[in-house]
Amino acid sequence: MELNTIKPADGSKKARRRVGRGIGSGLGKTAGRGHKGQKSRAGGFHKVGFEGGQMPLQRRLPKRGFKSTTLKFKGEVTLADLERLGADEVDLVSLKAAGLVGELIRVVKVIKAGELTRKVALKGVGATAGAKAAIEAVGGSVA
Repeated sequence: MELNTIKPADGSKKARRRVGRGIGSGLGKTAGRGHKGQKSRAGGFHKVGFEGGQMPLQRRLPKRGFKSTTLKFKGEVTLADLERLGADEVDLVSLKAAGLVGELIRVVKVIKAGELTRKVALKGVGATAGAKAAIEAVGGSVA
């Protein structure tokens, strides 16, 4: 094999469609654009959602809701998760290592769901009022 003999596989390359080159080509006269109208003319097209001047659907419907961009950086851990974790000191790094929160998470909060019977010390991890009370009830601490 030489560089000057390399060719693409048979049938892998197709000649581009030449429009407006007579009846025999199959795409003569209107060149596949049909008759008249905005779409048949050069430069005659519109943006996505345009409805010919009628108020577009996305503007007719009311605006509703909001999605925070910071949600993907916040995580939650339950008391039951802390019980299963089995660590005396819990911080963001240990939660990520255990797979309880994702890699993108920057802020973690413990919520009161499930039971906690072990003493756990939270470092750099927040807790709801109920969760904090439950952690301190078994001798743990929230810092």
